[in-house]
Amino acid sequence: MTVLVTGATGFIAGHCIAELLENGYAVRGTVRSLRTAQVDHLHAAAERTGGSLELVEATLDADEGWAKAVDGCTYVWHLASPIPPGVPKDENELIRPAVDGTLRVLRAAAASGTVRRVVLTSSVDAISHGHPHSQTRALTEADWSTVDTAGPYARSKVYAERAAWDFVADSALELVVINPALVLGPLLRAESNTSIEVIRRLLARDMPAVPRIGFAVVDVRDLARIHRLAMETPAAAGNRYIAAGEFRWMGEMAQVLAEEFKPRGYRVPTRPLPYWLMWTVARFDKTIRLALSYVGARADFSAARAERDLGWRTRPARDTIVDTAESLLAMGVVPARG
Repeated sequence: MTVLVTGATGFIAGHCIAELLENGYAVRGTVRSLRTAQVDHLHAAAERTGGSLELVEATLDADEGWAKAVDGCTYVWHLASPIPPGVPKDENELIRPAVDGTLRVLRAAAASGTVRRVVLTSSVDAISHGHPHSQTRALTEADWSTVDTAGPYARSKVYAERAAWDFVADSALELVVINPALVLGPLLRAESNTSIEVIRRLLARDMPAVPRIGFAVVDVRDLARIHRLAMETPAAAGNRYIAAGEFRWMGEMAQVLAEEFKPRGYRVPTRPLPYWLMWTVARFDKTIRLALSYVGARADFSAARAERDLGWRTRPARDTIVDTAESLLAMGVVPARG
């Protein structure tokens, strides 16, 4: 069976494609441009597994290419979505491509006559915003972010996911949604992306101290596996699944990195960063500006549904943090010391 993976050059998509190839599926991936896309790591995965990989052109902002992309596919994994390096000046730079792109993929899948199920990658950002900071319960798939208080990225995830559920309500398509937490794990190619920026900045000492920011963590390899399980499990249709493990403050991540990498010459910061200083730095650093709304906020998530329905778990956060850092060094994204 052939599985279409949208946004094939992305960090998560690379691991998803490898997961599919390793489990005997043929993969078709979409890229914006066959001429410029960096896909050597994808071809390496196909060669390593002896699997079938095809790449086609299709973008979220145009209808062209999607009918060809889904033709003959049994499943679609829709991962492509804009991820901002900072706060956009116009939130529609995020929201419109996310919503319109999701609907383009769903319309093409519904019209194909072959696609049975779509697995959509959303985010815990569609779940966690707008709830009282004082609450102690773990959030579940029954929770949704309040768009009135959410930032542009979280809004894009809420609107795109709700649009998908509305679409399949009047369609024969099956839909499963995966809501991952902060995605860390080893790189498949040399890149720096928003997801692993927190580890890169700590290991490279791009900041003198550590802000009071925290995230639930999921390993990208386990995230790829939950996509496959959600595709293969008949009873998963119509469900959301939180893919999240342990919550870790950034200071705790820094401590793990300091223990592992300070003996190798990496001066990982561990002192707390005052909010006033973070606010000052954010005026000049768009990534720090994006993080301001997360200061002091803790959100725990329950992955009980995924554990019960799919038999899924993610590995310990410490292992994922260390593996992420090791890959940043191996790929040269963070320069070697000494």
